[in-house]
Amino acid sequence: MNEAKNEPAGQTPPKQVDIVCLYPQDMNIYGDLGNLKVIETRVRLYGYQPMVHMYNVGDPWPERADLLVGGGGQDHGQISVGEDLEKIAPMLRGLADAGVPILVICGLYQLLGHDFETVEEEKISGIGLLDVHTVGQKVRMIGNLTEHTQEFGDVIGYENHSGQTFLGPGSQAWGRVDADGTGNNGQDHTEGARYKNVIGTYLHGSLLPKNPAVADFLIKTAITNRYGKFEDASTPSQKKELAMLNRLAARARKSAMARPR
Repeated sequence: MNEAKNEPAGQTPPKQVDIVCLYPQDMNIYGDLGNLKVIETRVRLYGYQPMVHMYNVGDPWPERADLLVGGGGQDHGQISVGEDLEKIAPMLRGLADAGVPILVICGLYQLLGHDFETVEEEKISGIGLLDVHTVGQKVRMIGNLTEHTQEFGDVIGYENHSGQTFLGPGSQAWGRVDADGTGNNGQDHTEGARYKNVIGTYLHGSLLPKNPAVADFLIKTAITNRYGKFEDASTPSQKKELAMLNRLAARARKSAMARPR
């Protein structure tokens, strides 16, 4: 956990934002931990104090959670994570219903759904926060991907999954993919799922370094929920650093979109 830094006498300390990283020991492949780093960095550059809580199987739940982020993992790791998720499911559903922003990638996206049936026909129960279910297959869906969303425009990432995810009526697709992308299942051109401020997606990469608009949505929503509104409290040097990061992201997006699957 990051501790708030001591401020000089007479200077108001920055407002705190509590960020929970879900299961980093088991669900952190293909660079997913980079999403946490982006959120932590951008929260600080906006003039707030990020307080990061690493939550793993069996840990006590933090006293406060303003924003949640989690990644993907291997099938065997999802079994113990799925069992732990059941214990905290009512709390997670309450946070989601209250509009807390949550970003989950690949494996945790599947576990926030109803269930995941592996290719060996073993069923791993999810918590049903997202109205989706997933079926494993032997052929993996791999490649660079541009996803078209209404809210964020084109979202850039890299998919690598064998599970086919199908949406029920209670979740809407986060976006759509072109004919050369597989997305959720390779059949209906959907990618990801959305419920209120919960986003589930198969996009690794990490996702957020190339998609700062998505990172800012999560951050600004978390701050607005906690403090009533988002105020940019960044210093001139922090604004300069943010601008540099955004320019680098634009270059990375352009490069990634030009790559073949």
